[in-house]
Amino acid sequence: MRRAWLILLAAVVATMLTVGWAQGARADLTAGAVSYTIDGQPYEGYFAINQRLGDAQPLVILVHDWNGLDSYERRRAEMLAERGYAAFAVDLYGQGVRPQNVEESRAESGKLYADRAALRARLLAGLAQAQQQPGVDGDRVVAMGYCFGGAAVLEMARAGVEVDGFVSFHGSFATPEGQDYTQTQGSLLVLHGSDDPVAPMTDVAQLAAELDGAGVTFDMEIYGGADHAFTVWSDQTRYNAEADRKSWRSLLIYLEETFSAT
Repeated sequence: MRRAWLILLAAVVATMLTVGWAQGARADLTAGAVSYTIDGQPYEGYFAINQRLGDAQPLVILVHDWNGLDSYERRRAEMLAERGYAAFAVDLYGQGVRPQNVEESRAESGKLYADRAALRARLLAGLAQAQQQPGVDGDRVVAMGYCFGGAAVLEMARAGVEVDGFVSFHGSFATPEGQDYTQTQGSLLVLHGSDDPVAPMTDVAQLAAELDGAGVTFDMEIYGGADHAFTVWSDQTRYNAEADRKSWRSLLIYLEETFSAT
């Protein structure tokens, strides 16, 4: 009975996020796959934009979680487009590389955790591809990511990528040896659950100390009792409807404030 209730609750919240908050904008949404190459290898991102909202829309880069770019990231990109942001979901694994289980997801994400140069190259290539899309203001950019994607946007921040901001949803925070946040160009927003075993509160405190030490502008929101992957609708053991709703609202506020200042 509890599982059935959770499934129903997730469906209701997803409907609120996707339909109730769209404000009638979906009718003008254009979205689809975008193929590009990195070092001669094919990759496939996903671009969404609301055509009626102008020719120079702020750009949000969305980085997928450890199982690759799938329907979850595509729908989140569309939700951003419905709010007036051009959204590009990057592909860090390669066209057709979509892990189907935990072992495959761990293997693919592990390759990039172990090769930070490759991770940065793929992130930068995805950003460049996004900035080439029609209707985009490539000078106003925020990067956001979920889980593995949250760790990836922090990699972008440490690399000094010149965007306006970085948002991590239930990401991981370990800073590789030899890296720090002294080159970070934009502000950070960290949205995290207090009961996340992947990145416990000790890691959150360590990240805050590193950001303070580097003089980075940042905010953190901690959702009490929320587990890892609290925004993922399909994960009924960890999905947290309240934390999902609050974190999405905080993202929208952050985007509005960040882009209005540029």
